[in-house]
Amino acid sequence: MELYETMSTLRAVRRLRSDPIPDDVLERVLTAATWAPTGGNHQPWRIVAVRDAQKKQALEDLYRPYWEGYVPKYEQHLASMNAAAREKSVRGLAAGTYLSQHMHEAPVIAVFCFNPANMTITDESQDRPSVVGGGSVYPAVQNLLLACRNEGLGCVLTTLLCMEEEAVKALLEIPDDWYTCAHVPIGYPVAGGHGPISRRKVADMVYYDSWSAAGK
Repeated sequence: MELYETMSTLRAVRRLRSDPIPDDVLERVLTAATWAPTGGNHQPWRIVAVRDAQKKQALEDLYRPYWEGYVPKYEQHLASMNAAAREKSVRGLAAGTYLSQHMHEAPVIAVFCFNPANMTITDESQDRPSVVGGGSVYPAVQNLLLACRNEGLGCVLTTLLCMEEEAVKALLEIPDDWYTCAHVPIGYPVAGGHGPISRRKVADMVYYDSWSAAGK
């Protein structure tokens, strides 16, 4: 696909078929992840591509309670939305619930891992949550998502399983000094899958030369 079209139609696809992904397609998607930039080109991340049925079911079982706990809080938020936004969010919640009940059917769940010892985390001493380390991992996640879009695969970036990190590490035999930061179910979409996305305008997101230029 043309690059800008790929980026502007990359939706979170949570309804996935169980049809297997051909080995060559999966290899291309995983290869795309390796092309991502990282600090010092150290590539301090790895992927555990989970295809085993029992392990996928175990991941779903860990994931579902967190999703079910999230839904009531978001449903309260729906009341403050206009009708169009509410309708879209209701569809999104339904898709999320579907994923929580069918994650085990995804042909592959890509579990992204990282090793902070191999990262130059320049903001670790700041009096705020550190985010710089993610810059050496999440570009690889985005590359994987874009490659999935190019191959006609559905995918979605999830992080709820990070709250069950120790259980996930034990399940997948991840070494003690490696940690998890993203879980991406991958498969062919049940329905239409990807399509035009809705985001804020550039003028709302980019300020030239200073923050005070916002809205000018």
